[in-house]
Amino acid sequence: MRYVVYGAGAVGGVIGGHLALAGHATTLVARGEHLTRLREAGLRLDTGAGTHVVRAPATDTAADVDWTGDTVCLLTVKSHQAGPALDDLAAHAPASTPVLCVTNGVATEVAALRRFARVYGVCVMLPSTHLEPGVVVAKCHPAPGILDLGRVPTGTDERAESVSADLRSAGFESVPRPDIMAWKYRKLLMNVGNGVDAACIESEAADELARRAQAEGEAAILAAGIPLVTADLDKERRGDILQRRAGAAPLGGSTWQSVTRGTGSTEVDYLAGEIVLLGRLHGVPTPACELVQQVTSELARRGGPARSVDAAALLAQLPDAGDA
Repeated sequence: MRYVVYGAGAVGGVIGGHLALAGHATTLVARGEHLTRLREAGLRLDTGAGTHVVRAPATDTAADVDWTGDTVCLLTVKSHQAGPALDDLAAHAPASTPVLCVTNGVATEVAALRRFARVYGVCVMLPSTHLEPGVVVAKCHPAPGILDLGRVPTGTDERAESVSADLRSAGFESVPRPDIMAWKYRKLLMNVGNGVDAACIESEAADELARRAQAEGEAAILAAGIPLVTADLDKERRGDILQRRAGAAPLGGSTWQSVTRGTGSTEVDYLAGEIVLLGRLHGVPTPACELVQQVTSELARRGGPARSVDAAALLAQLPDAGDA
């Protein structure tokens, strides 16, 4: 198969780079200075096995892609960027194109289903960094990540099996799962703390704020009756696969990277904000998630420094845990 990686940032760059190195025809979609570097010097893929220069076709629009019957789109933009990406794809990619949502949160799959019939969810467990144009860093080795996938809303098929096999050939752990969205909702609970990681000074108070947000997420998902794999099953799947590279700086997650790069926006509306939405729909209070969403969004809009907010001051604004 041929792959179009739409959004060759941290996650997309690491996936696309590994697929290309494994011999799979791969086109990278990027923008700005990052795209310029990809075209002029190739993608620098920093891994535990060394730094590779990946020279693959790169563009900023689906219009430049030679779409064929065996082309698969990996949608790897952040969730708040999915709308324009899907507009571009719908204008230029065949309606039969399989679209794999390699995204945090659970909203991109629904948006993609409005445009494409063959949509797959991918549960992304792939620590990676993109802070410098032209460069992406895989923070785990030897396996750079776990990318389980399945049809949306449920099921698997031959294409899911084939993509999973290609990902394994490129070094990732991947299996098809008929209940992939239950896994993505569990991952969402991990990601509701992304805003805390991005906005707050590291402290015990920050850890407590993240725990409060996650507890609200559990309650909201339960009230909505949404299938959710257990934390124990998620922990078992991860096992000891994701081995952090020795000497690699831990830095922060995807939301922290957006704030650090000064992009002006983050995907927090689709992480903590997703829990806020569920809470409002199903009558579950979510004050911690609301506060995380608001503070992170405001910090990004004004271009404030990452990890500069006092989490203790935020906790003081919340009701006692027993009263929430």
